[in-house]
Amino acid sequence: MKKSLFVAAIAAISLVACKKGEATTTASDSLENKGDSAIQNIDSTANAAIDTINKKADSATTAVEKKVDSAKVAK
Repeated sequence: MKKSLFVAAIAAISLVACKKGEATTTASDSLENKGDSAIQNIDSTANAAIDTINKKADSATTAVEKKVDSAKVAK
């Protein structure tokens, strides 16, 4: 997932850099659409990663709380 995020970021940067040198509007429009698409892919990948991290953090917190509760009962 990190590799695809990196590749998408490089593609977006490359498209923006190439856009500056294009003389025709058709090519510019195409590059702009591809850049927007790459940015959307990056955003969706980042959001999915954040959701996964948050879920794992929540489950770890719940597990720690259960262990603390069981330790209190054992005292």
